[in-house]
Amino acid sequence: MFAATTAILMVGAGCERARLGPMMVFLFLWLTVVYCPIAYWTWGGNGWLVKLGALDFAGGGPVHENSGFAALAYSLWLGKRHDPLTQGKVPKYKPHSVSSIVLGTVFLWFGWFGFNGGSTGNASIRSWYAAVNTNIAAASGGLTWMFVDYFRTGGKWSTVGLCTGAIAGLVGITPAAGFVPVYTSIIFGIVPAIICNFAVDLKNILQIDDGMDVWALHGVGGFVGSFMTGLFAADYVGMIDGTEIAGGWINHHWKQLGYQLAGSVSIGAWSFTVTSILLLVMDRIPQLRIRLHEDEEMLGTDLAQIGEFAYYDEEDSEHDAYVLEPIRSTPAIKAKLKASTTRPEEEEPTPIEGKTVDGQDSLNQNDSDVSKV
Repeated sequence: MFAATTAILMVGAGCERARLGPMMVFLFLWLTVVYCPIAYWTWGGNGWLVKLGALDFAGGGPVHENSGFAALAYSLWLGKRHDPLTQGKVPKYKPHSVSSIVLGTVFLWFGWFGFNGGSTGNASIRSWYAAVNTNIAAASGGLTWMFVDYFRTGGKWSTVGLCTGAIAGLVGITPAAGFVPVYTSIIFGIVPAIICNFAVDLKNILQIDDGMDVWALHGVGGFVGSFMTGLFAADYVGMIDGTEIAGGWINHHWKQLGYQLAGSVSIGAWSFTVTSILLLVMDRIPQLRIRLHEDEEMLGTDLAQIGEFAYYDEEDSEHDAYVLEPIRSTPAIKAKLKASTTRPEEEEPTPIEGKTVDGQDSLNQNDSDVSKV
């Protein structure tokens, strides 16, 4: 489950311009050579981060930071989306459906209780610590982002900002949920939400089109959460179910912060570098080209790659996805499809069997003088 979550977070950076076939090949390779080594470093019995003493309760490094820095590489090598209105700048669009964002946030928030609370592998009070920390961090993160947006956007209480901040809080608490006291979870919501809010703007400075802000939320949020784990991890929280840790600065274990930084920097560097190598090699193979052609991108990934829309406009017959053959956005096929879906201006008259009074054998449907029949 953790591997699947990490992978789907990462490929969100390819929205509206990545080819789906090569994406599937890339996902298999990426999980093998990027995710699996990092997961072993962090949680494996002989992983070097385990031996070093770095702490990661439920995936701040292997899941969130890893997916965020891989998404940064994916966005970089795919390039910016084509949009004439942006004139070379990073495109920025309004959300498609705010109600869908709210519903998705509800599902994520609920699912995170299993993600974090279940990471103890038992039903002890430490699992309760993890679940309560998760809930408080999400709530404080959502409120913090909303308040920051209020001052940054001219006095608007943003629902999208509330949902985004909740995700930032959930990401921030993930590496620490089963290591820190409950009262610190408020800080794990507030600090990542503020930092991630401003990190969203970095894509305009870097000119990297991360359309889903995966790096700003998960990469930066995972890094911040791991750093803060080194400050607030408490040995007595781990001991609830018999897990021995030295704790962080709260236990005067000053070296823990260095261990956390070593893990975070290593994970970010490995993820970005190896992901970049994979993408650059794949893009040199014609069948594994990672990006759509410009005409396919302007046609839309739904139509060019999937052949289906989420919503259909009955009046837009030119882009009707209900056809009996796969859609390829070449001029010849597009012309053929357009001709087959457009009704002729004039249809041949349909003969009506029978005789008229003046001896004619048939009457066509355009003849209005039916009294002669």
